[in-house]
Amino acid sequence: MAWSDAHVLDQSGRTALVTGASGGIGLETARVLADRGAHVLLACRSMERGRAAAARIGGSTEVVHLDLTSLDSVREAAEGVRGRYERLDLLVNNAGVMFPSYRRTEDGFEAHFGVNHLGHFALTGLLLDLMTALPGSRIVTVASLAHRAGLGALDEDAARSSTGRRSLTAYGRSKLANLLFAQELHRRLATAGAPTASLAAHPGLSPTGLWHGDPPWFLRPVAAAGLRWLAHPADRAALPSLRAATDPHVPGGAHLGPSKLFESRGAPTAARSSRASRDMAAQDRLWKLSEGLTGVRYAFPSVPAPELSGVVCPVTDARG
Repeated sequence: MAWSDAHVLDQSGRTALVTGASGGIGLETARVLADRGAHVLLACRSMERGRAAAARIGGSTEVVHLDLTSLDSVREAAEGVRGRYERLDLLVNNAGVMFPSYRRTEDGFEAHFGVNHLGHFALTGLLLDLMTALPGSRIVTVASLAHRAGLGALDEDAARSSTGRRSLTAYGRSKLANLLFAQELHRRLATAGAPTASLAAHPGLSPTGLWHGDPPWFLRPVAAAGLRWLAHPADRAALPSLRAATDPHVPGGAHLGPSKLFESRGAPTAARSSRASRDMAAQDRLWKLSEGLTGVRYAFPSVPAPELSGVVCPVTDARG
């Protein structure tokens, strides 16, 4: 039987934080977690939209202000969570931008890289010690099929570029960074002996608010056709994230995505990723760059570890 939200186990007693939970895939992820009994923190840039989402979701929820364009806001959000909670069972790094109206974040980073990667890198590092003593705790970072378009170096020049606002390559680099981060985080957690697992997931194609940006003209007809013929609704697109967050049979280090039509739609299963995303040297370089750019340093040493690509999902026997 194909995996669906009906397979999400009881989450009573658990606390989850979902970024970008005011709409789209983030809202659907938060809705299912709350429906299964979790207390869900909706981390949103707009408090008004966050409160509307909380009212729509029902259950036990709280809205947390989080603006990933600002590292100060990331720190304030993390401090607020730490001040109210002693544990965090699930962290879903879902929020993202694509072809935004602004070129750089408040801290001077290229918009895609700053929001999609650096903001989540900082948030995770600042909340991590609420998770690392909890068996079954999980961090899910939402990537994209577009990570394959992430060409060029992931270095400080790219991180501070002002030319990526309408660039598929810049968006792809930020999504490649999500995969590199998720895998490096899992390796460091495993090396430290922590019970927390890091996983990645991608939603395939879904007509969410992410597409409301300002793409280059040549992508508009392609995007319109893709969304018309290949996309699935947000509640289905949220399933890879939900499975990564809640299915105990899916191991840490796994990467999940839709199963059909070139991973654009369908039930969640093990997903493929580019060779670049499995480059352990690149994972380590990105980690060090991200620590330097955000000022957030994790507690884990950089040590050699076994290759984590090719993890086999015991549910599907598929290879990531």
